[in-house]
Amino acid sequence: MRRRLKRRRGFRNDHGSVGAQFGPRGTFRPHHLAGGSLTAIINRIEEAVETETAAIRTDMNFDLRASNARKSRCLYELNRAIKNITAEDLVDEHKEGLLRLRGKLERNEAALLAHLSAVSEVANLMKNAIQHAEADGTYSAGEFGWAKS
Repeated sequence: MRRRLKRRRGFRNDHGSVGAQFGPRGTFRPHHLAGGSLTAIINRIEEAVETETAAIRTDMNFDLRASNARKSRCLYELNRAIKNITAEDLVDEHKEGLLRLRGKLERNEAALLAHLSAVSEVANLMKNAIQHAEADGTYSAGEFGWAKS
């Protein structure tokens, strides 16, 4: 009963944090900017991207699917956090964090492209090896006149 009253009155959101505050000049500030949680979200995204970038370069058994799921959750949080804000609501800390994040995302993209290129190269090597092994003339369609020109 008490929880329902708090939520109905808007004192707390589902996560137990303050629902909203009033910023400078009495402007309404959503809860995600009130306690610096936007900074926390940016930091979590940076951590996830750094972890993935390092792991792609060093760990052959890194779970890309789990990493993508983590990044997707972080992106969802970020989208929710910035949905109702304007450029004026962003403080320098947020702007610097977003610029740092952009740089880390560029490095992550380069690592992912290198990884994808390596995977593609290995796949082509395996395909060529299989074709070469099968093309010893013993079982090729051309030997039996079945090959189409």
